[in-house]
Amino acid sequence: MNDFRRIADRIAADIASGRLRAGQRLPPQRAFARRHGLAPSTAGRVYAELVRRGLVVGEVGRGTFVRAGAPDGQPGHALTEAAGDEPVNLELNYPYLPGQSELLSPALAALTRPDALGGALRPARAAGTPAARAAVAGLLAEGGVRVAPERILFTGNARQAIAAALASLVPPGGRVGVEPLTYPLVKEIAVRLGQTLVPLGTDAEGPRPDAVAAAHRTAPLSALYLQPTLHNPTALTTTATRRSELADVIHRLGIPVVEDRIWSFLRPVTRSSAPPLAALAPAHVHLVDGLSKRVAPGLTIGFVAVPEGRTEAVARAIRSGGWSAGGFALEAAVRWIGDGTVERLVAAKRRDAARRQRLVAEELAGFAVRSDPASYFAWWELPAPWRADTFAAAARARGIAVTPGTAFSVGPGGAPDAVRLGLGSAPEPELARALSVLAAVARGGRDAGSGSARW
Repeated sequence: MNDFRRIADRIAADIASGRLRAGQRLPPQRAFARRHGLAPSTAGRVYAELVRRGLVVGEVGRGTFVRAGAPDGQPGHALTEAAGDEPVNLELNYPYLPGQSELLSPALAALTRPDALGGALRPARAAGTPAARAAVAGLLAEGGVRVAPERILFTGNARQAIAAALASLVPPGGRVGVEPLTYPLVKEIAVRLGQTLVPLGTDAEGPRPDAVAAAHRTAPLSALYLQPTLHNPTALTTTATRRSELADVIHRLGIPVVEDRIWSFLRPVTRSSAPPLAALAPAHVHLVDGLSKRVAPGLTIGFVAVPEGRTEAVARAIRSGGWSAGGFALEAAVRWIGDGTVERLVAAKRRDAARRQRLVAEELAGFAVRSDPASYFAWWELPAPWRADTFAAAARARGIAVTPGTAFSVGPGGAPDAVRLGLGSAPEPELARALSVLAAVARGGRDAGSGSARW
């Protein structure tokens, strides 16, 4: 029964040893079955197991290829928000500025006093504290959303807030409409919760309302998960007109929405700004945000502003998932928001992102790069004959980690020949050098990668 796993183990060992290299194509399943004396169904299970472990990627019409940067033979997702061993890691995308520690430390110093520390070390509830709810309500109001503080709940980070919102809305087997390229950890969350992601048609203005309606007619959607502002990975911001159209279809069909606003702080809110979906359809939208990108990844919280009548359902999901925020992080957040630290960091990070985008424009001039002057990432549609995984392998051979488009793709269609560049974590001089090297690799074709790689 487990023979297919033993065969998969042997292939995994070949990948780990370098006998099978990143970007190398495996034989078609029928040829593999004949070569190894297997039933075609067994060969299919071997390939499925390798995909499950994150070691290979299948591309419709092209075949099955060894992934770039396969994760040590362990099952998991293609994109993990954790630092790797690469000299320049453009997968990781947590902006942290020089001098930031000095800006953050006064609030933490105040928390180390015995009277303050005692309260901060107590367990935090999903509802947080009155001070935390008031502080976050003020933060959301700056982004164009006015919400009653009692409808704000807290988690350890924004990913957990997304998971809690989806867990409270979508039963196992339920369908969640998403952009066809979406945040990779949402794919992982859906797998863990037994939910099915349904890719929605999009265009230059954002997700199409007719695509939402069509998907809902096929089989009811339990929820939508959308990133209207600085969509990850394309940096697209859905237009005001399109948001209004989406709000209309959401109202008409009664579909709940999880609106991910994690990167929205980089775009200042003005009178001409597109309003959040939560402001247009407050009865349906669960707005998710957090402090990891605004502040720092090491000590953060996530929060979700829920529609009226949904507080207990989402709080129950937070409790059952073990996703509550830490009391110390919650108290630190209250102080950072209250003393203006978060506001100062946001202003500095907007300037930092703009500088980094200028580096992208300079170093990748002439390439098909989709981004936004305010964004901390860029979506690079690669020139022929590059495929995403083989380009990522060539980049890794030069000591640079990028995220192939396969990590973001939802649905059975072919994965895009594109990579996401995370611009926020590498120091600017290293980022400039990395972009220059990547441009040279792209111009040089496949031979610009590692000489030992067999394309």
